[in-house]
Amino acid sequence: MLGVLANTLAVLIGGGIGMLCGSRIKSRYTESLMTALGLATMGMGVASAVGTADVLCIILCCSLGTVIGELLHIDGGVNALGRIAERRLGGRAGGSFTSAFVSCSIMFCVGSMAVMGSVEAGINGDNSILLAKAVLDLIASLTYGAAMGAGVALSFVCVLVVEGGLTLLAGAVGTFLSEAVIGEMSAVGGVLLIGLAINLLGLREKQIKIANMLPGVFLPVLYVPVYDWLSSVL
Repeated sequence: MLGVLANTLAVLIGGGIGMLCGSRIKSRYTESLMTALGLATMGMGVASAVGTADVLCIILCCSLGTVIGELLHIDGGVNALGRIAERRLGGRAGGSFTSAFVSCSIMFCVGSMAVMGSVEAGINGDNSILLAKAVLDLIASLTYGAAMGAGVALSFVCVLVVEGGLTLLAGAVGTFLSEAVIGEMSAVGGVLLIGLAINLLGLREKQIKIANMLPGVFLPVLYVPVYDWLSSVL
């Protein structure tokens, strides 16, 4: 769990420093910064998504995952958690607190490095990917914290829960997580990052409920072996 803890602390520290420095940056700079970060998120998403070996997997996992997320009201739950935290801070976080919390929680948790790093840590005890991600997330959270405020730092909770959960799950069921499964999980996560970038850039009038798509990231665990079995039978 060393890599998970390092990544969690990196997000907390980076987001906290960024939040403290953000008030000293003029609004026109933060707006330009948000555009740059949105484009960078888009690039990360595309890089992960193109790694798929089965486009049908992305289509089915994203579609079914969204249905599951809608039934479970995941987006509403995550937003409610952000609003509760904002109230605990006495409303001092500003109107973008919940948006920052949700956006950064997704960005830090569904990328290819988060998935692959957690699996490697769980199966082989190799924390190198998560430690590298911690350095990158320290810089990213510092930048996002300056542009978006306190909600960025709080996303460390989701990083701890998601990466920690994936690491423990990988240690328990590592034999089922083949290279193909991990690759497709990263590809589906890339699609979610593209959706997040669309929200950050304001390219859609109504925000995409990315949190409701999160179950899709885990569906390749079922899809890949079932597809391989059907292919062998047919």
